[in-house]
Amino acid sequence: MTGELPGPSPADRPQPAGRRNELGVKIDPEVEARHEPERTVLAAWVEHHPGVLSEVSGLFSRRQFNIDSLTVGPTNVDGEAHITLVITEPRPGVEQARKQLEKLVPVIEVTELDEGSVERELALIKVDGDRPEQVNAIADMYRGEVVDVAPESLTVEVTGPEEKIDAAISSFERFGVREVVRTGTAAMARGSEDNQ
Repeated sequence: MTGELPGPSPADRPQPAGRRNELGVKIDPEVEARHEPERTVLAAWVEHHPGVLSEVSGLFSRRQFNIDSLTVGPTNVDGEAHITLVITEPRPGVEQARKQLEKLVPVIEVTELDEGSVERELALIKVDGDRPEQVNAIADMYRGEVVDVAPESLTVEVTGPEEKIDAAISSFERFGVREVVRTGTAAMARGSEDNQ
């Protein structure tokens, strides 16, 4: 008896695919991969009662996700509200956020909207009022509307995608922007495609 175990020698044994660490544990390439943050829009339908918004924002706070935009409002269905959340996270974080959101009791459904979805934001931009004609011209350029005129300021309302709002604010800076208030993004799927 030679003292060897029966079977093939170590060199002849099948080797599993994939990388392994020094202990022989397989390394998952997905875990090691670097994922770039991406802007993601999540649409959630929830029961419309007090405290729901607190639960949703608390979930993101506990998971240390930064919310870029959060809007909420009632829908055409009694007792339901629609929440639009915009986050910028790597893909694994987006998946985790969606799964955690779906687990909340008042959440009815969660959908990730694609880049072709309809997104709108409203901004109120208060500027110095010493050049009202020029302010009106810029407002018209962005299909905005002057909603308040005071001796020292004008307030313009602009609605559209985030990029349009950013461009409008930049254009009004030459008049002296005093204050900007933005609603955040409201979004839904395009055409006949229903979110829910």
